[in-house]
Amino acid sequence: MSLLKLYIDQQVIQSPQASSFRSRIHAPIVVVENVQEVFASITSSDDPVQQGKRILFLTRNKGAFIKPCPGTSVYSCCGYQILNIGTYCTMDCSYCILQSYFHPPLLQYFVNYDDMMEELDLLFARNTVSRIGTGEFTDSVIWEAWTDISRILIPKFSQQSRAVLELKTKSIDIGALKHLRHNRKTIVAWSLNSDLIIQKEERRTASLSERLHAAQQCESWGYPLGFHFDPLIIYDGCDVDYKHVIQQLFARISPENIVWISIGALRFMPSLKPIVERRFPKSKIMYGEFIPGLDGKMRYFKPIRIDLYGKLVSWIREYAPHVRLYFCMEDDDVWKKSMGFIPSDLGGLPKMLDESAIAVCGLCS
Repeated sequence: MSLLKLYIDQQVIQSPQASSFRSRIHAPIVVVENVQEVFASITSSDDPVQQGKRILFLTRNKGAFIKPCPGTSVYSCCGYQILNIGTYCTMDCSYCILQSYFHPPLLQYFVNYDDMMEELDLLFARNTVSRIGTGEFTDSVIWEAWTDISRILIPKFSQQSRAVLELKTKSIDIGALKHLRHNRKTIVAWSLNSDLIIQKEERRTASLSERLHAAQQCESWGYPLGFHFDPLIIYDGCDVDYKHVIQQLFARISPENIVWISIGALRFMPSLKPIVERRFPKSKIMYGEFIPGLDGKMRYFKPIRIDLYGKLVSWIREYAPHVRLYFCMEDDDVWKKSMGFIPSDLGGLPKMLDESAIAVCGLCS
């Protein structure tokens, strides 16, 4: 999908990153002093969510680049940190929370790399293990066509042994990663779903087969891998389909090279439902058996989640009995009934994931 327009904050017009974008993007360029002009070009559209995917704004990150993942105290949080390189996404998943998270949704990239590097140096200087990713408010890999961000971050992380970088994606634009020095300090991770959900609900994303082939390539280049079965979406026959996904995964990927696999069911703030109904009128995913969770998000009825979770856990353990599995934002009851233990039995979820990063990625403990 091509961009309609590139807006550049006047304060960054002379930055090397802005110059790189200008040379790689063939779209009208507008230099602005006020971001409200950019917002107006989106909110005036009949479909601001779609419009925001085709307008790119280059600016400074005026806050911190590194922030804790926005978890909640009522569910087990993993202690993940976000490296906020940009916002929003060019892909178009029906369930994407970013459609209602940003007001308005805007494809935005932060070009003040010097500030980002300073924050990373401070992070690396800590005497603790850190897990950090760029795929929370955007897809980690969509920027490859326009930037050299992977060529900057991956060698940067390779020079230290206290932190791992996770690049999380539904894309297969991984060519730039092939010859980079990574020292196994970058985890390349894919969100996985059934073929049916990918075809119906994840527009402009790579197919399941393409994602697994890309993962196989990254493994051959020495990268450790991660996978995220999130969001699981419940429909008639979904258990059979998800079992097939797991079979395909382990037909291609070595369990010993997987740092972690997360599992999570569809959850969403109520404000997302009318957006999905309007933008994806054929989608039925908002009409499952949902109830409000303790965090205000709509969640599948707990017994339904536990049933599907238990099946996935058992199927994965058939192929990879020692791989680190974890739930994203679930309580101890779900853990106990689906996994057979709760995180505190093993020292807590952050400790569990840190230990896996140490073992697979060679971090210093």
